[in-house]
Amino acid sequence: MNSRTISNGILQATGILLGLGVLLYFLYQIRSVLAYLAMAAVVALIGRPVVLFLRRKLKFPNTLAVIFTMVLMIGVLAGIIALFFPLVAEQAANLSLLNIEELKSNLATLYQEVILYFGASPDQVNDLIKGTDLEKSIFSGLDIGFIPNFLNSFLNTLSAASIGLFSVLFISFFFLKDSSLFQRGLLTFVPDNKESGMSNSIQKINGLLSRYFVGLLFQILILFVIYTVTLLWVGIPNAIVIAFLCALFNIIPYVGPIIGAVLMVTLTMTSNLGADFTEFILPNTGKVMIGFVIGQLVDNFFSQPFIFSNSVRSHPLEIFLVIIIAGLLFGVVGMIIAVPGYTAIKVVLKEFLSDNKIVKRLTQNL
Repeated sequence: MNSRTISNGILQATGILLGLGVLLYFLYQIRSVLAYLAMAAVVALIGRPVVLFLRRKLKFPNTLAVIFTMVLMIGVLAGIIALFFPLVAEQAANLSLLNIEELKSNLATLYQEVILYFGASPDQVNDLIKGTDLEKSIFSGLDIGFIPNFLNSFLNTLSAASIGLFSVLFISFFFLKDSSLFQRGLLTFVPDNKESGMSNSIQKINGLLSRYFVGLLFQILILFVIYTVTLLWVGIPNAIVIAFLCALFNIIPYVGPIIGAVLMVTLTMTSNLGADFTEFILPNTGKVMIGFVIGQLVDNFFSQPFIFSNSVRSHPLEIFLVIIIAGLLFGVVGMIIAVPGYTAIKVVLKEFLSDNKIVKRLTQNL
């Protein structure tokens, strides 16, 4: 090997690294477009069963089936926005006039009632946490004046998201209308001798992920019904909105249910701050927790096993490990996309590395 060969190899390696750097920078700059494409693909996968049903069972023309499906999904989205937007606007207006000192006083009163109920005294608790970081977060020093600003920022974000929403719906329409559009785009980057295998993988991934996302919607719907019945039974204001939010948090594996439980309990305890703690607040909180536990039992022993066994076809322990690893590497976003991403990888591996022992073991149910 002479010096010229070595220098050519170094130049090629440098060129490849430079090209990868430019490509990554370009992808970073168009990250919003990539996010729109990903969300549109999810919407198309959710709408795919409806389009197929209209085409095969009701004999709708393809374009009409897609239009009907898009109108249906937009109607559902509009209903959700109509449910939330007036509430958010009302709460934003209320919080802009909120007496922060009065709210802090009410929360401090609730804190003292909880402490006294469990047989302690505020002085004992204060002595216990004195000198720790927790001392700074007790209600007397809690700064909750950020709430109005946070809601105003949230409303501004919703306003700015309208362009993204239109983009996602526009792209979703064409993904549904021409189901092979996304597939042809991916095959552009695949060598000719691998196109057949990749085409089979994409079709299988579409079927599996379509069932997965539809199952996820049913999972949210079941939890929403259970939470709504529970909160209406207890008499919590805005029960439907709270139930929907808590059910939606369940999309985040393992962490989401905890957030939902904290939200439900907090809103239950603070919805009637002037009421008697022992006779009213505590029993209502207990009822809400019972409803939440029932919802999680139904979800863990019925909804999730049904989704995993009939869509992604992976063992629950396998899914658990994948979600934990994705969460450690990419945070909450990683936990959300872990299952569909892992399913897609398994399908591709089965198509191209079916003779590998590890791949054969992992993909035996596909």
